[in-house]
Amino acid sequence: MLDRRCKSLEEALDGIEDGASIMVSGFGDAGRPNLLLKGLIDKGVKDLHIISNNAGSGFEGLAMLFRHRMISRLTCSFPRGDLGKEISSWVRDGSLTVEVNPQGTMAERIRAAGCGIPAFFTPTAYGTKLGEGKETRDFNGKGHVLETALHADYAFVHAEKADRWGNLMYKNLSRNFAPLMAMAAKTTIVEARHIVELGDMDPNVIMTPGVCVNRLVQWRPVAANEWGIAA
Repeated sequence: MLDRRCKSLEEALDGIEDGASIMVSGFGDAGRPNLLLKGLIDKGVKDLHIISNNAGSGFEGLAMLFRHRMISRLTCSFPRGDLGKEISSWVRDGSLTVEVNPQGTMAERIRAAGCGIPAFFTPTAYGTKLGEGKETRDFNGKGHVLETALHADYAFVHAEKADRWGNLMYKNLSRNFAPLMAMAAKTTIVEARHIVELGDMDPNVIMTPGVCVNRLVQWRPVAANEWGIAA
């Protein structure tokens, strides 16, 4: 019987090692898989490459991976925010490498990885510092930059609802990068608020098919005192 459900958070995160590349869904805090991130902190892995729209905020979720100094490389669109000063300091001392992508370019790089497209041309960032050192080409008299597909070892995704096959539905803004990331990683791990029986989800509202999901765990809220570093 096909069943993506894991018996525990530890089982869902089994096999993740130092140096792994991990896509983390979320637009701000909307759709951020905090339970999976908490489990990652408990594992104590380090030297991670995180791919996310931003670097998180406050004393929960993705920001706590930075505060625990678990991340050595960040690919994102918005690296500043609450952790702006710290991230700038870590970049200067060489402990963190940051690659900044325009938001649309990053989304398309992830989508391209999931669709088997190795690279694409885009006019975004042409003639700017973000385009320096990259192959360029003119199309109809307009300059374009070559961008490569963005893959990862794992994708961490938060879903509103799932069935045991891994079919997913997202709520409102939490959809954001999740469907793209679920296609682009070797292993997609999902935390779902509600796990329902087969047939309880209308096929018309399924946004990520189960074929893109490898592991599924029941969501629960993470209390402030579970993150390990107090505000």
